[in-house]
Amino acid sequence: MSDNAPFATRAGHWQLRTRRLSLPRRPLLMGIINVTPDSFSDAGESADPASAIERGLRLAEEGADLLDVGGESTRPYSQPVSVEEELRRVLPVVQALSERLAVPISIDTSKAAVAREALAAGAEIINDVTALAGDPRMIAVALDTGAAVCAMHMQGTPQTMQDHPSYDDVVAEVLQFLHLRRDELVAAGIPLERIALDPGIGFGKTHQHNLTLLTHCRRFHELGCPLLVGHSRKGYIGKVVGDKTADRTAGTIGVSLSLASQGVQMLRVHNVLPVRHALLLYEATGALDELGDRA
Repeated sequence: MSDNAPFATRAGHWQLRTRRLSLPRRPLLMGIINVTPDSFSDAGESADPASAIERGLRLAEEGADLLDVGGESTRPYSQPVSVEEELRRVLPVVQALSERLAVPISIDTSKAAVAREALAAGAEIINDVTALAGDPRMIAVALDTGAAVCAMHMQGTPQTMQDHPSYDDVVAEVLQFLHLRRDELVAAGIPLERIALDPGIGFGKTHQHNLTLLTHCRRFHELGCPLLVGHSRKGYIGKVVGDKTADRTAGTIGVSLSLASQGVQMLRVHNVLPVRHALLLYEATGALDELGDRA
């Protein structure tokens, strides 16, 4: 598929654990809840379960279509936490939000034990930065529970990924990885309709790699799976605007509109309300009409 070809294979739904999620022309927004003291962008904002629950309720009120709860930072050079500590952080949050909201909950983890407990507490989705390869038991958890999964591309690990990221053709290589991993997950028994894919912005990529991937996200529709892109507040924004300390909300919105124009189905963001407002106006002015004709 060329960058200008119709989105003939753009996925229109995602089968979650207990429900089917429709994916309209305007991207759905996945609100980020980091129950960690050391995330790159919002360290400490939701570091305890009570604050994280409050944030989740606020994000849902602002229009989040999904909520992604994580208890272990995956920022560059972050250190892993134990299963016990990760569970202590996320389980109360997942349980409280799933009981109080209709919004689907995603568990952001690469540990099978954490995923299993979170799904039992009400989560619908496993969002795994290792593409379900970091823990050999993760695929079994997905199969046993019927959870939806999101498989992300990452070169290296959080401890090594930003040392010297290198590609001959970043779009082709990430596309090839996700194609192979999609096929491996299907071969393992996970239905295609339960799989979403993420090119992994900021995970083992330079600023230019990130910008190149964001420019060509429409190519990933050929994989036939919903696309989830986590572009929010990341370092490439500071690079482009020439100020690494600048507020990154406007930059996040700008990229969100670009991704919407490329038919990306889900955007993982920190600031739901301003991105939602921008997308509503983008849609209201007819910018998504052509996509609707081509989808």
